[in-house]
Amino acid sequence: MPYNRPSKELQRHPKTGAMKNQYHTLQLSSNQCGSSLVQTIDAPLPLVWSIIRRFDNPQAYKLFVKSCKLRSGNGGIGSVREVMVVSGLPAATSTERLDKLDDECHVMMISIIGGDHRLVNYRSTTTLHEISEEGKNWGKTEVVESYVVDVLAGSSKEDTCCFANMIIGCNLRSLARITEKMAKFHFEKLQTELATQTIFICLEIVEDIIEAQIQTSPETGSIGGWDVGVEWGA
Repeated sequence: MPYNRPSKELQRHPKTGAMKNQYHTLQLSSNQCGSSLVQTIDAPLPLVWSIIRRFDNPQAYKLFVKSCKLRSGNGGIGSVREVMVVSGLPAATSTERLDKLDDECHVMMISIIGGDHRLVNYRSTTTLHEISEEGKNWGKTEVVESYVVDVLAGSSKEDTCCFANMIIGCNLRSLARITEKMAKFHFEKLQTELATQTIFICLEIVEDIIEAQIQTSPETGSIGGWDVGVEWGA
């Protein structure tokens, strides 16, 4: 009878479903379209969130961003940034506002309010959700990013979504690659530090044992109760 190895169970937070319904249920007008994309990342949520929440540094993982400068604010809610887009895309700049940044629930909302590009009335919502996996040293993170945008002039809803999905999908895959490498590096570094600390602790224990055992008698030359055959003063 063949043995089927049990699969590792993934456990999502009980509030994940409610959060998705709250933040990713799209309200579209007749001239708008939108979609939701999901990326599962093999890295702990705090690490992934630390990269995403940096409104002033989207180029840390967004491949099509050449540079970014804050026009107002300090990176908190209400801040406005000017993003320079890499060549090759039908855009040059994008002016974006941070509408929501919730460090407790891990929610980020951004609106495009200007710039030289084709995405009119673009609004995005990104949420992070922790996934626990049995036998793993750290949990996984599920990133959900949804958006609403006006249909591009001269294009269909399908073409508009295809264009936006391509950009977001590339960004999410880039985020996954970067944070997974960071998680692996930090874990290996931690393992090395723990191994080093364990060695030092073991050495200290051995030294204490030797010091306790070596009790030399001036008359017999015994060490730890063992006669070493030396008579002092002979």
